[in-house]
Amino acid sequence: MALATNGTGAAVSVPVNRIEERFADLRQRGRKGLVVYIGAGDPDLESTRRLALAFDRAGVDVLELGVPFSDPLADGLVNQLAAQRGLESGTTPPKVLETVKAIRTESAVPIVLYIYFNLLHRVGLEQFIRDCADAGVDGLLVLDLPPEESGNYESLMAAAGLCPIYLIAPTTPPERIAIIAPRARGFIYYVSREGVTGMQAKVSDTIGEMTARIRSHSALPIAVGFGISNADQAREVARHAEAIVVGSAIVNRIATLGRSPDLVPEVSAFVASLSQAIQS
Repeated sequence: MALATNGTGAAVSVPVNRIEERFADLRQRGRKGLVVYIGAGDPDLESTRRLALAFDRAGVDVLELGVPFSDPLADGLVNQLAAQRGLESGTTPPKVLETVKAIRTESAVPIVLYIYFNLLHRVGLEQFIRDCADAGVDGLLVLDLPPEESGNYESLMAAAGLCPIYLIAPTTPPERIAIIAPRARGFIYYVSREGVTGMQAKVSDTIGEMTARIRSHSALPIAVGFGISNADQAREVARHAEAIVVGSAIVNRIATLGRSPDLVPEVSAFVASLSQAIQS
């Protein structure tokens, strides 16, 4: 247990966060981390649960669950379509949290919700964060919530024992990196290229320079994502970061396989190949 302050400033006891524990363990063992993104409810929430458990066995260190939203502005076509399929399968934020609870009965894999602020605002910030903590969520990556406009979000997250994950991009000015990096917890997500999510033929050649700049402001692990599509790219990016993030390449396989009985074994085998690549 650790101490934090709640929204009123009172000290409260919160559990040590699974994301922080996982990265501390990786650092101690000299290993790189694998962060995997999938759209919750694509093709359905039972598949999401089964994929999560298989990913845990395949070596995933942090699982990002995209909460379906009607206007996913930070996402490319592959992940937009995953969000649409999630909505069509009847996936809602409360149902995602029920799925997290089901995962928690069998797995302690750290879980981050990849989400847009409107969904938190509709429920109420304090209530949503409390519901996430109760379900077993470890962090939130709110795509459209700038730190400067986050109000009491960070204090509520700290009181609940959750990590606010923030994004830094190649276009983020140095003065904003100096503001964002110290306010993150768990890890910093470096978006390795401009634009939306999606698979790319090659990785950016400025990753080393940018991760060094971020490290001058924070000792947190850096996870690099947006565009990593295969084991070779994963291996290359892992040289510059504590973790890599792979999303669209996995989501694309889920889209192809759908409700096929091969969905979980084939997608988890691909994920296992990424996990092996970043340690080589």
